[in-house]
Amino acid sequence: MTRSKTPQLLVALLISAGCAAGTQTEHRQSVAVPASAQANRADTTVNAQHAYTPADIEFMNGMIAHHAQALVMAAWAVSHGANPAVRTLADRITNAQKDEIAAMQKWLRDRHQPVPEPNPHGMTMNMNGMQHEMLMPGMLTEAQLKQLDEARGKEFDRLFLTFMIQHHSGAVTMVQQLFDTNGAAQDISVYKMASDIHADQTTEIDRMQKMLASTIFEPAR
Repeated sequence: MTRSKTPQLLVALLISAGCAAGTQTEHRQSVAVPASAQANRADTTVNAQHAYTPADIEFMNGMIAHHAQALVMAAWAVSHGANPAVRTLADRITNAQKDEIAAMQKWLRDRHQPVPEPNPHGMTMNMNGMQHEMLMPGMLTEAQLKQLDEARGKEFDRLFLTFMIQHHSGAVTMVQQLFDTNGAAQDISVYKMASDIHADQTTEIDRMQKMLASTIFEPAR
């Protein structure tokens, strides 16, 4: 009887050990999974707590128009005889700001807000039942756009860099105004978009200032 019970006892011990190991493995896995799940829940909670504001909507609408004008300016680099360095900069601006316009339009669409078409002449405003186009900070006037469009070669390069510095500085101002508005930019998408625009355009301003300083631009005669 003793010998017959021994194998059964060993089997029972092995099964018990295996169950314990399995329980420990399951426990380790259950610790790792909730960590990311909790992070996701935290992000969701943050988004739910920080609703978007009218200032966020206005920023997105204004920046879509602001970017639209930059795309017009950048598109002239090839047709107006810009040098390779300016063309490279224009391509970078085009690629980045096209993507940002699409992202801002999606943000508005996802929140059931009117989605404007990119308007290089400014943001459309309704005032006293009439629509008006309002230039955002740094945007070129019609006269400045005409001046840039008429320039060619080195004069285009000089004006493009000068006007794009003005344009980018306006975008930085728009971001700062947003951040200075009480309750604005709490939506994580708005905060990230505005922060990226501020960082990218501040960097490009510095680059363009160096390009202007490193080249002698003489007005065409």
